[in-house]
Amino acid sequence: MDLFDSPVEVIIQHMSNAVSVDRLRVVRGGREVVRGVGFDVPRGSVTGLLGPSGCGKTTLLRAVVGVQVVASGGVTVLGHPAGSPVLRRRIGYSTQSPSVYADLTVAENLRYFASILRAPRGDVDRVLEEVGLKGNVDQLVTTLSGGEKSRASLAVALLGKPEVIVLDEPTVGLDPVLREELWLLFHRLADAGAALLVSSHVMDEAARCDRLLLMRDGALLADDTPDALRAQTGTPDLEQAFLALVRR
Repeated sequence: MDLFDSPVEVIIQHMSNAVSVDRLRVVRGGREVVRGVGFDVPRGSVTGLLGPSGCGKTTLLRAVVGVQVVASGGVTVLGHPAGSPVLRRRIGYSTQSPSVYADLTVAENLRYFASILRAPRGDVDRVLEEVGLKGNVDQLVTTLSGGEKSRASLAVALLGKPEVIVLDEPTVGLDPVLREELWLLFHRLADAGAALLVSSHVMDEAARCDRLLLMRDGALLADDTPDALRAQTGTPDLEQAFLALVRR
């Protein structure tokens, strides 16, 4: 908050952000893995969390979802502390590892999770269409490919049309065509008003985001739009921009 912001401006800014992270610190195994991080995720946008493997991205996402013990600082999601019971049906989360039951079919998994979330009738068909698994509805999850399992987990995260969608490396193991289709889906969800926070260690996905959080060694190097980061670093692409920020 700026010293000269009016109360009305502060309220509007708060309402426009689905997620607010304030000076967040996480310590695991005696090591500080998230170091004083702060940022906002606006509603109706795709925010990318990018950085090398092991930089703290997954831990940070877990804190946003509310399943990570934090040392200090805080996370607010849709006006509530992260992890509040009221958020359970308002936030979707897809982990790096498949979060579906291997001994059930794709449809059985989705019907089960839809019943828990009290998702609207027809939601299973909707998410199957969105992630491109209509042809796999009766297939046991254990027989799916790695990319198909990731898409099944993503389908679960989309049930109930959550207002905040947190995705941990959702495109790992997917071919370029499927990656393109999923990024188009992410932007359609954002256009409908959802706030998406998507992690990746693949820098060529950075340009697909409305806003970027560049992370290294538990800290944020940058929080800006792709165009602003290229202009700030005087580099033609975002991988070079990231390297320029690392060297500063």
